[in-house]
Amino acid sequence: MDGLFPDNVQQQMKLRTYPAGRKLLTQGEDATAMLILVEGKVKVSMLSPEGKRLILAFKTPLDIVGDVEYISNGPLINTVESVMNTTVIEIPYTILRHEMAHNAAWLQFLLETITKKFELKSHTMNFNSLYPVDVRVASYLLSMTPVNEKMESASLVDMADLIGTSYRHLNRVLSQFQKEGWITKSRGSIEILNRASILELAGENIYEKGDER
Repeated sequence: MDGLFPDNVQQQMKLRTYPAGRKLLTQGEDATAMLILVEGKVKVSMLSPEGKRLILAFKTPLDIVGDVEYISNGPLINTVESVMNTTVIEIPYTILRHEMAHNAAWLQFLLETITKKFELKSHTMNFNSLYPVDVRVASYLLSMTPVNEKMESASLVDMADLIGTSYRHLNRVLSQFQKEGWITKSRGSIEILNRASILELAGENIYEKGDER
């Protein structure tokens, strides 16, 4: 960070902390700042033209959101929501455009991060279309539940939309997981009891690359 941003840019940065479940960015709204994730985890999703919300990725430090919109100068293309208590560094676009537009190191950094982002998006789209629902459910549970914590399951309908399945199919899979002793499901939350078995089912095909391996 010290080598990438000059002092006058660093002075304009703001540190912001969000609780679990808070929307940091909402698809379609005006994009005004780039966010550098320094602590926690966020879920990135998009609403399709058919009205279905699908997961694109889970991001952990030191990932960035808002970089594509910075380049395109358009509205936010995704919704970003905190999975747990999350801290970001906020950098206004106006400062970046004024101070960093001709900074070669910064432009190279943007090129690399955006390239990786589109590679991940392609991987995720393939994941949603090629892999069985039980694998997608296992992957989602792993990403949404830090070790030894519960996942708040306020809406299984929303969860079904995010992983691209029906509510009934999702409920069947969760009931099977509970029967196997992998999870316990109560009103409003899901707790993982056997993380190893769920991780084995998910295999390498999870929404984020290998944090738990």
